[in-house]
Amino acid sequence: MNTLFPIFVKAEHLHLLIVGGGYVGLEKASAVLGNAPDARVTLIAPQIRDEIRELARQHPKLELIQEPYHELFLSGKDLVIVGTNDKAVNRQVQADCKRQRILVNVADTPDLCDFYLSSVVKKGDLKIAISTNGKSPTFAKRFREVLEDILPDSLQETLDNLTAIRNQLKGDFVQKMEKLNEITKVLK
Repeated sequence: MNTLFPIFVKAEHLHLLIVGGGYVGLEKASAVLGNAPDARVTLIAPQIRDEIRELARQHPKLELIQEPYHELFLSGKDLVIVGTNDKAVNRQVQADCKRQRILVNVADTPDLCDFYLSSVVKKGDLKIAISTNGKSPTFAKRFREVLEDILPDSLQETLDNLTAIRNQLKGDFVQKMEKLNEITKVLK
């Protein structure tokens, strides 16, 4: 049973730390910045891929620190994502985060995660997050691809139209919901 509570965070209001400068660090940094281009992200690793350096050139709020992890790097961070190929470092970061009450995700290690990164479908303002409860990121990725293919690009126009209608509706919450339900019946 999946008991996860899904939320969308305003990453641009947080300071995220990514530990790991390899392929997984690149994947996580790309995912964060792809969804929240103005997010403040610090990435720390003894070695940092060239693709991450290129990403930092495109995103001035991505700070790169080429050093081994130390607990001091958690200072002032709101959320931590770990993606190194060193299990001892991954466990150390997770333990340090627990002590400081910072939420942490350790890539490919569900038992060490406070949260999972979902696979995200984006169509304008619509975002759909897909979770498999950490069981199969590959399935979530494939399902995301299916949804991206079947959802029309015109969804943004639909959302904009519904927002305009909602803003013009009069009455209390129940009356507005009834009217919006009536208008959107064609979407069934």
